[in-house]
Amino acid sequence: MKLVGYCRVSTENQAEAGTIQIQEKALADFAEKEGIELVAVCKDDGVSGGLESRPGLAMAIDYLNTDESIDGLLIFKLDRLARDVRIQENLIHDIQTRKGKRIISVKEPDLDSLDPMRVMMRQILGSFAQYEKSQIAMRLSLGRINKARKGGYAGGSRPTGYMVKDNDLLIDTDQADIIKAIFRMKEEEGKGLRQIARELNEGGYPTSRGGSWYAGTVKYILGNDIYRGTLSYRGESAERQELAII
Repeated sequence: MKLVGYCRVSTENQAEAGTIQIQEKALADFAEKEGIELVAVCKDDGVSGGLESRPGLAMAIDYLNTDESIDGLLIFKLDRLARDVRIQENLIHDIQTRKGKRIISVKEPDLDSLDPMRVMMRQILGSFAQYEKSQIAMRLSLGRINKARKGGYAGGSRPTGYMVKDNDLLIDTDQADIIKAIFRMKEEEGKGLRQIARELNEGGYPTSRGGSWYAGTVKYILGNDIYRGTLSYRGESAERQELAII
């Protein structure tokens, strides 16, 4: 039997040193014990979220799509494939039914069995994994909200005019000049949003991501209280006057 392996560590488990290596070794040991030829091992290290943000899984699926000699996918554990029952079952259906391949787990025997009892147990395991994922997400969210309540930087997109250091915001002096110019053009010169965006683009001033300026971007900056020293996150706000730019 020829299989392609897949390992994943999500962002919330990055602190678990060597987890990817543990999974890789388990796959290799299982393959040797069962006489399986492991064609490749695809990895997503520190990756959470939907299928679109998991290049390792996409590579593993590509192996199954393009190499007819590969019999299926080898995983360490079901929750490494997905921690969402819908995604889990769609992937298994796609691999098993549409591609005619197997999906084998080191930790869960007969994972791809069509026996109704095994299918039910697989879905129950997926439900527990999904619940655990939701609990982790909730704890992380509450942690960020509590941090914001105390005036800390809770994460998310970095506002133009700032840099992130030691998980907190600091004023980026170069970008801060752009922010000051935006407020000056609006409040002192009375220019419209589109005109401000056009002048910034014509002047070669970069956005924080290196793209072009748009009226919507300018409007967002003008309405963001952080430039006046108030840091906000999901309804929580705290005064941080050292972050005030205007």
